[in-house]
Amino acid sequence: MTKQVGVLCSIILAGMALSARAQARPEAQESHPAVPYPTKATPQAIDRGRLSAQPGVKPISFTVALSIRNRSEAESLVHDMHTPGNPHYHQFLSSEQFSARFAPTPAEVARVIAALAKHGLTATRTTATTLAVSGMPADVENAFGVNLHSYEVAAHGGSSGYTYHAPLNSISISSEMAGLISGIAGLDSRPSFHPMKVAAPQGIVRKQQTAPSATVNPPGFLTVSDFVSQYDVQPLYNQGLTGKGRTMGIVTLASFTPSDAFLYWSLLGINVNPNRLQVINVDGGPGAPSDDSGSDETTLDVEQSGGIAPGANIIVYAAPNSGQGFLDGFAAAIESNSAQSVSVSWGGWEWFYNLDNDPVTDPFTGKTVSFQQAATELFIRAALQGQTLFAASGDGGAYDVNRGCLPPYCTLALSVDFPSSDPFMTSAGGTTLPGLQEYCENSACTPPFFDINIPRERVWGWDYLTGLCALFGADPISCGIFPGGGGGGVSVFFPRPLYQLFQSGVQNSQPGQSLSFEGTLLFNLPAHYPGRNTPDVSFNADPETGYIIIYTSDHVGLEELTFIGGTSFVAPQLNGVTALLGQSVHSRIGMINYPLYTLSVTGLGYHGPHPAFNAIIDGDNWFYQGRNGYSPAAGVGTLDVANFAKALQVIF
Repeated sequence: MTKQVGVLCSIILAGMALSARAQARPEAQESHPAVPYPTKATPQAIDRGRLSAQPGVKPISFTVALSIRNRSEAESLVHDMHTPGNPHYHQFLSSEQFSARFAPTPAEVARVIAALAKHGLTATRTTATTLAVSGMPADVENAFGVNLHSYEVAAHGGSSGYTYHAPLNSISISSEMAGLISGIAGLDSRPSFHPMKVAAPQGIVRKQQTAPSATVNPPGFLTVSDFVSQYDVQPLYNQGLTGKGRTMGIVTLASFTPSDAFLYWSLLGINVNPNRLQVINVDGGPGAPSDDSGSDETTLDVEQSGGIAPGANIIVYAAPNSGQGFLDGFAAAIESNSAQSVSVSWGGWEWFYNLDNDPVTDPFTGKTVSFQQAATELFIRAALQGQTLFAASGDGGAYDVNRGCLPPYCTLALSVDFPSSDPFMTSAGGTTLPGLQEYCENSACTPPFFDINIPRERVWGWDYLTGLCALFGADPISCGIFPGGGGGGVSVFFPRPLYQLFQSGVQNSQPGQSLSFEGTLLFNLPAHYPGRNTPDVSFNADPETGYIIIYTSDHVGLEELTFIGGTSFVAPQLNGVTALLGQSVHSRIGMINYPLYTLSVTGLGYHGPHPAFNAIIDGDNWFYQGRNGYSPAAGVGTLDVANFAKALQVIF
């Protein structure tokens, strides 16, 4: 782990011979084209009318998520399993034990399958709590009382066009299935998740740094070796901890080129098992690797997690970019229970996955079920099995809805990202590393330079670049810096979890937050709601102090991407760190939020000879401020990994 890349002008030529060597073990090779992930540039979809009336109409598939039994008991057991001194502490369940205790009974599953069969739909049980269902669109409409339409998105820029289907009205559940369904995913098949990777703003040019920095490589060219140095990981390597015997899972919605990761590790002098990587394509996989589908996101996930834990194995669960793909990807990772930790770097504003053509009111129980609820129940199962889940908190600062929002849902409202807002997920936030940042004031990049000195690690929020933008006569939006920053804030859908109840610094939702379109109020976000706060913990995510990715573009081939950041780096970094921690304590970690907040609430994480946390007291994410302790801007702060490992040894 000591060989450094430096500024790699010749990295591609040096590594081409390696790019064809080690490859992942794929479950199946995807050959269909990938669907672009949505951006602000995505054209508005054209309604082509009733899906069942389209020429050559074919059966569609979707997922029915079955409710777990005794959910309140399951949630209580999660808390007991993570409370030292409790008889259930760390007595995690196997997949079989979960199924026997909390999965729907065979009779309940049979009841749902029979109810679907009445309408000509075929259902197959795929996991303990999910059914794969298929049938003709007209039969699906009859079964759920919906009107399904077909939509077409035109090709735009370098992105290909695509079609999807979605219901015009809410779904209804028949009496035979009452109380047995937690959510339905796939009746709306649009691509809706965004990767949490971001590049430095275009038009803002950094002077190449030659002075020493806190890291070995200059900002914008950092590698996992710099992460190891910055966050005190080396002592774990000195103890022989590499993640050996551990398996990391990555749920993603874009394919990648596995040789990129092996090349990255090789160039850093990181020795890995050439058979460490397995790709499992879920629901047929996301299609061939491509820039506009987000393949660079998956690439960095694998490079970062695998570089930090070089001895660990990696399973990539690659699914199509849809609610069904996302849900089925996590269902596969949690059902197999092979990975002790799982990360995801895709998400979107939590409102989209709760109210947008998604919720179903069960008229027989009065409960609302949705994609979001189905995902939560999967995450509960993961916690019961001792699996640690990480999700990127987003790159839209305190205004997550504005990070890639899609017309007509673009507005300025304090908002947080899902799935990081889920209480059974660890939310990964972002910071900016300290140091002098020098920016070019002219095209020749000659003196004078615009200097910004960041004395210590701070919350990532690009408002610190406002003065530079003003120099060029640009406001934060036209300059491309708003709302760039680490996602963080207060959920208005998930209540405050037990582990945050006694944590100072947590906040309630702000008043006056709403979603409107063309003067029409669509949704008022609840004011003063005591919701789940995000993030939980942070690492460097600012592209201006960011990283290198080795990536094979479908347009230009093998390339080195620099000044890349986003909280998409932090989630897989935590995944890698957890593999090291798990090897250290010879156990699954389970929900890492519990020890994080125990150390924070008691103050033990910040004081003493070996503090586990570095409090992030400077900066903001355009609204929430850093502070000495927990904040909805950077969570409990950043980890001193070696010291956190020592603290876990005591707690465990």
